[in-house]
Amino acid sequence: MIVLGYNGFSRGAELFGRLYGATGVGRNLLVGHDAAAALVIDGEVVAAVEEERLSRVKKTSDFPAHAITWCLNSAGVDLDQVDVFAFPWRFSSAVAEEMISGICDSDLPVAAKFDALRSTGELYTGMLSPDAVYQDFVERTGHELDPNKLALVPHHLAHLMCGAYLAGGGDAAFLVSDGRAETLSSVMGELRNGVVRQFDESAVPMTSSLGVAFGRITRYLGFVPNNDEYKVMGLAAYGPPPRHNPLLERVVRLHENGSYTISVPRDIPAYYALFDELFGGDSEKREQFDFRVKVAGLAQHMVEAVTAHQVRALTAASGLDTLLFEGGLALNCVANTKMLERSPFTGMEVSFGASDPGVAIGAAVYAAGLRNRPADAVTTPYLGPSYDEGQVQDALAEYADRVEWQEEPDAASIADRTAELLAGKNVVGWFQGRTEFGPRALGNRSILANPAFPDIKDIINLRVKHREPFRPFAPVILESEAPRVFSMGKKTSSPYMTFVFPVRKEYQERIPGACHVDGTARAQTVNERQNPALARLLRAFTARTDVPCLLNTSFNVAGEPIVCSPRDALECFLATEIDYLVIDRFVITKKGS
Repeated sequence: MIVLGYNGFSRGAELFGRLYGATGVGRNLLVGHDAAAALVIDGEVVAAVEEERLSRVKKTSDFPAHAITWCLNSAGVDLDQVDVFAFPWRFSSAVAEEMISGICDSDLPVAAKFDALRSTGELYTGMLSPDAVYQDFVERTGHELDPNKLALVPHHLAHLMCGAYLAGGGDAAFLVSDGRAETLSSVMGELRNGVVRQFDESAVPMTSSLGVAFGRITRYLGFVPNNDEYKVMGLAAYGPPPRHNPLLERVVRLHENGSYTISVPRDIPAYYALFDELFGGDSEKREQFDFRVKVAGLAQHMVEAVTAHQVRALTAASGLDTLLFEGGLALNCVANTKMLERSPFTGMEVSFGASDPGVAIGAAVYAAGLRNRPADAVTTPYLGPSYDEGQVQDALAEYADRVEWQEEPDAASIADRTAELLAGKNVVGWFQGRTEFGPRALGNRSILANPAFPDIKDIINLRVKHREPFRPFAPVILESEAPRVFSMGKKTSSPYMTFVFPVRKEYQERIPGACHVDGTARAQTVNERQNPALARLLRAFTARTDVPCLLNTSFNVAGEPIVCSPRDALECFLATEIDYLVIDRFVITKKGS
């Protein structure tokens, strides 16, 4: 059985921009962002790629035409051969009725209700309805799809199926929390023998979305909502934990069943006024670092308190030992670690596709049947395009007037040569194998450096990434070495950078470039099976330097998608102060450098 999962709408940016003002800073506040496609054959995910990697438009919500084409071509499959096309949104007639009732039952003035109904009607008929989704596919692919082959999968179920598949498909309690799905923002329940049971009494409506509330604080602090929330998480570490939190006192109400109510005005001036009142802010203070740190700490504390409340209720309702956490909130790795360590769960999994790129995988897995996952299916984030030696050489030839290169004879030699470069204060672009899927660079499209240099973080932030100086970088380390360097708690590995760990005191001065201001690190662990090239490099680097890890950040600059092709890598290399670029067995330098 062949299933193609995909996420994205041709008219998303247009309709949300015109009807709801989702432009500029608010450009990502729409349905379908992080468009992607994934292919499942006989129960196994064989290919997946985000549309942004191919279109080069960051967080695009467009119909993923490039991603679909690549997935099919990579497996030698035609559209006619696909059995099911799975889409991770189901705005059914019942959902539409609920949307209408929500408007009619609101406290909006009558005229505003009519305006809201008109906008919602245009959005539904032009984009969200099953008919609109079907027509979008036909028009963008030119394929006369049998309507019976289109499976519309509820958004949160798609999130869950992504996490469940990548965790091995076993029994687990689950929590899904993000900005919005069709009508809800968070659900919990358990997965037993492949059967999902949702605890309906603990579901949280979209109007009380924790993700949206955190996003509004993100915007209040001058960042881009539904994009820069990780900056707020990083800022929070610069201040002490809050003694009291006005958000928990005045904005959040926790309910015994594990749900909650969050009351933040939807209108931007109104929630700016509320936050100014709560935080003692104004337009000048919002630009001050210390004020931003204080507010970020309160916002992070709110996330941790609310998710801990949910986990307590989930623990009481489910006797399972493992927790799956998926959705955009699951990218808050600081909260993830606290959720696990403070709960009775013995294990917790957060996948590399936890945010909305993963719903393309999850929709396909659901349609294929989670129970049909092969027992020996390989769980890997390296699901995207790779490039052979001829394609690499063609790209190098295209830039021969600006770069020069040396070809190493084999994999061991390229690891030794790269380790030699990284032993010094060099920044290296590392490009190997298939592109990783999801928002994190996991060692195939990475920028690497030596964390033993105290100023290496500043060098990369300012000279390479062109981003805020307060932002930390993650270390990548051999899985076998991680417990020696980090206090791992209940975790034995962290292959997807979805948890943070305290750096042991004896190593904080040895890897200062990889330590955040609070002495923690969002570590990625790797072993030979997961990524042999990266494991080989780590061994060679540690043997040469006695430094146990490398600094690893995504191979891109601020505002750009992670590089995908050799040409993307060369363009980024030449536009920044990256010192060396390693593509497969080629070590590349800039002419005249």
